[in-house]
Amino acid sequence: MRARGYLIMAAVMLAAAAPGGCGAPPGLAVRADGVLVKDGRPWRGIGVNYFDAFYRTLKDPGDTSYERGFRALAERKIPFARLMCGGFWPAEMRLYREDREAYFRRLDAVVRAAERHGVGLVPSLFWHVSTVPDLVGEPCDQWGNPASKTHAFMREYTRQVVVRYRASPAVWGWEFGNEYNLPADLPNATEHRPPVVPQLGTPESRSARDELSHEMVRTAFAEFAKEVRRHDPHRIVTSGNAFPRPTAWHQRAEKTWTADSPEQSAEMLLGDQPDPMNVVSVHWYKEPAGRLEAAMAAAARVRKVLFVGEFGVPGPATAEARKRFAEMLAALVAHRVPMAALWVYDYAGQDGEWNVTVTSDRAYQLEAVAEANARLRAPD
Repeated sequence: MRARGYLIMAAVMLAAAAPGGCGAPPGLAVRADGVLVKDGRPWRGIGVNYFDAFYRTLKDPGDTSYERGFRALAERKIPFARLMCGGFWPAEMRLYREDREAYFRRLDAVVRAAERHGVGLVPSLFWHVSTVPDLVGEPCDQWGNPASKTHAFMREYTRQVVVRYRASPAVWGWEFGNEYNLPADLPNATEHRPPVVPQLGTPESRSARDELSHEMVRTAFAEFAKEVRRHDPHRIVTSGNAFPRPTAWHQRAEKTWTADSPEQSAEMLLGDQPDPMNVVSVHWYKEPAGRLEAAMAAAARVRKVLFVGEFGVPGPATAEARKRFAEMLAALVAHRVPMAALWVYDYAGQDGEWNVTVTSDRAYQLEAVAEANARLRAPD
């Protein structure tokens, strides 16, 4: 049955892609004029980060609670979820290296559940900056070397995931990782090297070679996007970056904390999303709404789409928290941000401050996102 299902999905994809076929290819794409489209039509929407939808079943195959989670999102017409598509620690990729059939059975089940409930997915393939280098026994600076074992693993995993799921209507786009731009060119980089937890597969020590530069990160992004494009010419490709640090340009040029000008900040924002990536990713928490507007303008200049990959308000559902969250949603709608995702849905690991479920006191955020999506779907 599973093999037959994949043959059917492949036939659907070929028919959709062919001239005169049944419609546009699945997922989200960016038109030549920089407009985000789905099924060939302009699209805007707000989803959620479902960080551990796959991670939970990777660690425990008996945990299929993502099924219930996708059902709840579908009931609220929340269109998509961004999720970590792999292990966080090197040791958590052991199943992939030792029994790929078993690994992909678990990922297949997550994708099929999303298909059943009509929820789109934006899988983030290399979430944690040191996982892949640690896995192949290299320092993190090898993200800057296309001939490295780090890149070889990145290309292999990207190819296997993209080819396996490119026919699925549940997969809406492809993301590299999470906030790789933030540790780049830090003046105090020695204090912020990746963690050392040997029992989880890291090396026993770190060195200056585990410190990243923007050039290394940009090389990794570009090579990832090229690999995706070899197998999927249509869907969006995004970095997973946060907003650049307010000092990012000077960090790169001088290794100082000198504040950047608006022009320098825009230069870093766009430089950190190299072609053939066609999405400009930011994560928005405490930054003023004006920075969101500037990012929209910068993305439009290069005909790319802005994706606010994370936003949210932590803590109890106080009047002030509700007000701040309403203001954030209003800004996303007013600035016509094409795509945004709430941090974070159904993630028990952050129950204290961030976790939003249908029964928690932060459930108001989920309901507010559903209402915002209804406004976005209304005719202009």
